[in-house]
Amino acid sequence: MIIAGEVSGDLHGAALMSEYFKLNPNTEFFGIGGDNMIKAGLKHSYHINNMAFLGFAEVIKHLPFIRKVRTDLYNTVIEKDIKTVILIDYPGFNLNFAAKIKKLGVTIVYYIPPQLWAWGEKRIKKIKKLIDKVIVVFPFEKDFYQSFNVNVSYVGHPLIERLNDYKFIEKDEFYSIHNLDKNKKILLVMPGSRLQEIERIFPVTIKAASQIAKLFNMQVVVACSGNIDENLLSSFKKENNFSIIKGNTYELLKYSYFGIIKSGTSTIETALFELPFIVVYSTSAITYAMGRLLIKIKNIAMVNIVAGENLVYELIQKDVNESNIISKCSYFLENESNYLNLKNKLSGLKHLLGNTGASSKAAKIISNIINEVKTN
Repeated sequence: MIIAGEVSGDLHGAALMSEYFKLNPNTEFFGIGGDNMIKAGLKHSYHINNMAFLGFAEVIKHLPFIRKVRTDLYNTVIEKDIKTVILIDYPGFNLNFAAKIKKLGVTIVYYIPPQLWAWGEKRIKKIKKLIDKVIVVFPFEKDFYQSFNVNVSYVGHPLIERLNDYKFIEKDEFYSIHNLDKNKKILLVMPGSRLQEIERIFPVTIKAASQIAKLFNMQVVVACSGNIDENLLSSFKKENNFSIIKGNTYELLKYSYFGIIKSGTSTIETALFELPFIVVYSTSAITYAMGRLLIKIKNIAMVNIVAGENLVYELIQKDVNESNIISKCSYFLENESNYLNLKNKLSGLKHLLGNTGASSKAAKIISNIINEVKTN
């Protein structure tokens, strides 16, 4: 069984499955994933689109559904006599499910585990109790887990291999396909892959982006996640001038000049393209308040956490307003020295994420674990 609950997890899960099939072609995968994992061969009980809950209030609201999903997956483990379960990120659901199935005697592998180094060390006992193998993608995570005697392996970040293998559309063709103005630089807006994120962050972000575009003679392009209805974004076109592109995200990151990026995995992707950007994030007041009580580090942007310094500006909660967004972006857009300085700092991030082959390495580790389970 393999379980991912978000867009990034779906991408990582699909890559992992593809590499695993090379080693064990007769394998069947059951669980939760998105279009990429389903295409890779997942027999899914639920799609990630059904699982995108953001914040405590949303989770509480959907508790009956979440319990049903857990029960259905639990029954699948029993009916299919599943011996190994692979969890990918999505800790709120995955750790609870791990607790539910541990008594069945299954082996549980966590690929891209909870960021316990951010949330504090109390949860490490839960990981040690429930998880048989942890596979991490950041080098500092291995040191953290090893310090608590957790069975951990570091494989590097799967984004590196995805970028190395990606076949880009040429810039002129890309501009032509999407009817973009070749005489204007692209101001990229990435509002997230969850409905709640877009509803909270996009309205103010797109207003600010439109003003910035006017100030610096740019064109605004909004990256629409595959699981989001474009109509939700296009409804803001009456007051703002922008293009929407669904797919071709890596081309957007490669050919854009500056970005306004929602906090998440996309900040790492943006940094890997050495695209200067700022980070925006806003959630409900209660979710944020509870998060700040639990989180032990000051940054929320993964790119800053990995770098160990404030490479990019983070605008959070009330700071996500038109004035701040325009001001922070202008700092780089009106001063080439500031812009190039940030670009140079981002260029140094790639070596911190390891070499290519993360999915292959993870697949081999999991294959060895499963073979051991079969032998025993």
